[in-house]
Amino acid sequence: MKIKDVEAMVLKSSREYAAPKGAEESHGVGYMLVIKVTADNGITAYSDVETQPHVAKAVIDAPAGGAGMIDGLRQALIGEDPFEVEKLWYKMYKASVYYGRRGVAIQALSGIDNCLWSIIGQVVRQPIYKLLGAHRRNRVRAYASTLFRPAPEAMTEACKGYIEQGFTAVKFGWGVFGQDPKLDVELVRAARDALGPDRDLLVDPGWMLERTAEECIRMVRSIEPFRPFFVEDCLPPEDYDGYARLAQAVETPIAAGEQESTHWGFRHLIERGKVDIVQPDLTRCGGLTAARRIAHLVEDHNISLIPHAWSSDLLTAATLQFLAYIKKAYFIEFNVSTGEISRKLAKNPIAMRDGYVEIPDLPGTGIEVDEAMIEKYRVL
Repeated sequence: MKIKDVEAMVLKSSREYAAPKGAEESHGVGYMLVIKVTADNGITAYSDVETQPHVAKAVIDAPAGGAGMIDGLRQALIGEDPFEVEKLWYKMYKASVYYGRRGVAIQALSGIDNCLWSIIGQVVRQPIYKLLGAHRRNRVRAYASTLFRPAPEAMTEACKGYIEQGFTAVKFGWGVFGQDPKLDVELVRAARDALGPDRDLLVDPGWMLERTAEECIRMVRSIEPFRPFFVEDCLPPEDYDGYARLAQAVETPIAAGEQESTHWGFRHLIERGKVDIVQPDLTRCGGLTAARRIAHLVEDHNISLIPHAWSSDLLTAATLQFLAYIKKAYFIEFNVSTGEISRKLAKNPIAMRDGYVEIPDLPGTGIEVDEAMIEKYRVL
């Protein structure tokens, strides 16, 4: 079996990436990259990638340069055996080494890598977790991933809604958080009061608001009385020393890594950044091939891993396979945004019931992609 084609498709939502007035709920992404890999026996696999899709499409579609270091990723893969995932990972990495190594090149590589694992699973009729080497659980607890509301009363109403849906954990992020330290405390207080003592509250302050490590320490300490399960990504991704100062100064676990890539990058984050929890995103870290190595790093350092997974059911399904494999799984991030391309790309969409998401045991990622919906929203 050989790889016949690698196709990069750009999807556009009917609405821009934004939240409605009042931040009731995010619309989800405005644009999305979907990668389709086709084998010469007709088997296909899909992965979304949360990146700038027009740029990633160029990385995949670019021609070969002849040197093996400045090639488009599609040209690096045509005619190769999809079962040789590690060989192909390094071939793609080397093909993009002069213009990539991080950022969009690794993100495009990640999506392709996820597709290769799915193709293998379909051929041998096994879920991906079997290929990774372990089946440790059949379901994973979900947290609702949403935006901070602008007022305490709105936070209370949001929490009530998620409790009614069955969630036992909620993560609030970005939005108005960080504009007023006193309001920040009141928003987190309202969430904790509404969720009660037995549900988990997670906080994502956002890293685009410039903060020093000392400012982050004060911020985390101000909300520690409300027992956040973790506080994530409140410093720029490259500020490893700042993360170390933060993690060592507060009691709340510090999480980071949704922007990090490759096992080399995660080694820096773990050993230099001293974070308590790493958050690899399967469409940014290097795909499942890299994620497995990152999981081994986490085990070696005896810290925790909670993947980032916010885009669509394609990423959620792949992440569930990874969560079935790793030794300890705390949560699956559950995107509650309302956008079509976040919610409608699978014929058998991922569902949360009684606070948990079942891990599909069908071949590959375990979901059936709705090709008609992809074509409906495709613009390139």
